[in-house]
Amino acid sequence: MSMTQQAEPAVTTPPASGPKETDGRTAQRSTALRLLARPEVGVFLGALAVLVFFLITAPPMRDAGSMANILYQSSTIGIMALPVALLMIGGEFDLSSGVAVIASALTAAMITYQLSMNVWAGVLLALAMSLAVGFLNGWLLVRTGLPSFLITLGTFLILQGVNLAVTKLVTGNVATDDISDMDGFSQAKAVFASSFDVGGVEVKITVVWWLVFAALATWVLLRTRYGNWIFAVGGNKDSARAVGVPVTFTKISLFMLVGFGAWFVGMHQLFAFNTVQSGEGVGQELIYIAAAVIGGCLLTGGAGSAIGPVFGAFMFGMVQQGIVYAGWNPDWFKAFLGVMLLGATLINLWVSRAATRR
Repeated sequence: MSMTQQAEPAVTTPPASGPKETDGRTAQRSTALRLLARPEVGVFLGALAVLVFFLITAPPMRDAGSMANILYQSSTIGIMALPVALLMIGGEFDLSSGVAVIASALTAAMITYQLSMNVWAGVLLALAMSLAVGFLNGWLLVRTGLPSFLITLGTFLILQGVNLAVTKLVTGNVATDDISDMDGFSQAKAVFASSFDVGGVEVKITVVWWLVFAALATWVLLRTRYGNWIFAVGGNKDSARAVGVPVTFTKISLFMLVGFGAWFVGMHQLFAFNTVQSGEGVGQELIYIAAAVIGGCLLTGGAGSAIGPVFGAFMFGMVQQGIVYAGWNPDWFKAFLGVMLLGATLINLWVSRAATRR
């Protein structure tokens, strides 16, 4: 029923025939509000503004090679930001995602080198470990009812300590051994850390994987029953359970998706650099969460998209590299990220209120 029909009083006589007068403003406003209500619109406009800003202030960014480098930096953030965003839409978040990336890479590297196994054996065992960590986080959440903040904070501290202690115990160092001469390394590198030429510009394979995962996540959210479950449990899990949504399965599987993302990014880091530093990853979880929030995902759950975090990660990549290309002090990077996060949060709040205002 349209707004005009709702405003008409009940009458027993039919309305007069003839065309209705309209100036088009109502339909135009309705379209604009529907567009503003999309969670990714604000971050798209923000990313466009940041791009224009750095194209003006940092001339090296106009080079195609520089843009390929920005896309690469964005993809390493964006691949993890996608499952983190889905988890946030489902009403939870994961503070262990940053160190989980390193834990996965360390597992694959040490199994491969110390046990003299084929690289793919280490890759698959690292995948099993990452999924197990995600399952444990989700299982503890649904079994105890504790906030995901507390559970994943505990996992973060455990993994941080285990990463360093086990690596030093096994290798005698804080980093893993070089695995570039192990069986299967070249094939795994082709999947996780290769590059290809596009018009004379080298593009990393992670950019392709990033876009593929984003398209898949968008399809899942908008076209599948599982996507409806994610929004339902994030909005109100009790109401979702009452209408038959498998809340336990959905929550646990979302944490396992974060584990899969951590595994994939961990494999990229391992095969891109041949070795892994055990102390890395601390603080990256905040980058992933911030990219999702900038992309329009609410901390309270029940709202968001997969496209928004893509633009959020792209903004991070532009700022990270744009500061370097502009010749500024890179110490300002985190300050820029803080401004972006606060700005995006305020914009999302304004957009949400504007879209619901009558």
